Amino acid sequence: VRAVEPSNLWRLPRALNSRRGGRKHTMSNWSEWRMFPDPTREGHLVAPLGPGVYELRHRETGQLVLFGRSKHTAWRMTSLLPGGAGTRENHRKQNYVVQPLASIEYRTRAFRTDDEAAAFESELRDGGGYLFGT
Repeated sequence: VRAVEPSNLWRLPRALNSRRGGRKHTMSNWSEWRMFPDPTREGHLVAPLGPGVYELRHRETGQLVLFGRSKHTAWRMTSLLPGGAGTRENHRKQNYVVQPLASIEYRTRAFRTDDEAAAFESELRDGGGYLFGT
């Protein structure tokens, strides 16, 4: 899987409102939902190369699967695939994502700093509703 950063991803004029855990989160600048790339088919992962947050869900059910953040978002997201980047032990997440890979979609949000991404990740964590935490 190769990471690709679209030049205008952070400029998308989208504002999504959702309720999670009773709190209202106004989320803007999320990318659109995209299918998670299949590494056996040389798919492309479109994600920020710098600080950002990502979210995965099941396409059919809308069930939120997991979220995360990184100083290097695209690189970090590849750790969700077997043989991907990173050294953390996340085999449960990898297995969960790979089994229904054709049904997993993701979206990303770029930030100027890692501190901004961390603050937003904290809001996602507080909202709950994910099968896996970070």
